[in-house]
Amino acid sequence: MAGVGSGGEEGTSMFPGRGGADGTAAIIPLPVTADDRAACAATDVLRRVGEKWSVLVLALLAQRAYGFNELDRTIHGLSRRMLTRTLRLLERDGLVRRTAAVQQWQGSEYGLTDLGRSLLPLVIALGEWAVDHDTDIRRAHASFDASTATDAPVEAGGVVGAGTTGGRGIPIA
Repeated sequence: MAGVGSGGEEGTSMFPGRGGADGTAAIIPLPVTADDRAACAATDVLRRVGEKWSVLVLALLAQRAYGFNELDRTIHGLSRRMLTRTLRLLERDGLVRRTAAVQQWQGSEYGLTDLGRSLLPLVIALGEWAVDHDTDIRRAHASFDASTATDAPVEAGGVVGAGTTGGRGIPIA
């Protein structure tokens, strides 16, 4: 069986030349180096879909093409500067195509590329998973928060258990 993220080839992995001890593909080689993270194709994509506005913009553009001002009016709370940045990054990644209008006063139109459309089902699946497991995640949050609240008091610097025994040293917001 091929490794996760392998592109389907037997014995390949996201990290070429770093297979598992048994000769199979390694999903994540140990130790994970900074070079590994920089070379990993998944890192940039996951970073992009993890951004606050990217998935929303992709979802809107999956419905139809939008002009910049239309997007600006459609997404409340998103500044024009951040919309510009998000669209440029998505365009740079090849997920969005910007088409300049014939007349300058008409502005530009943004739509998904085939590459962007191919990513959308995966992002939707992740969103569906999150909705399906929301109760489980909230329950885990509550359990974790309750266990860390009894481990150690909040100390100076906003860190639970910093410098104490039994604390987990987890920064709190």
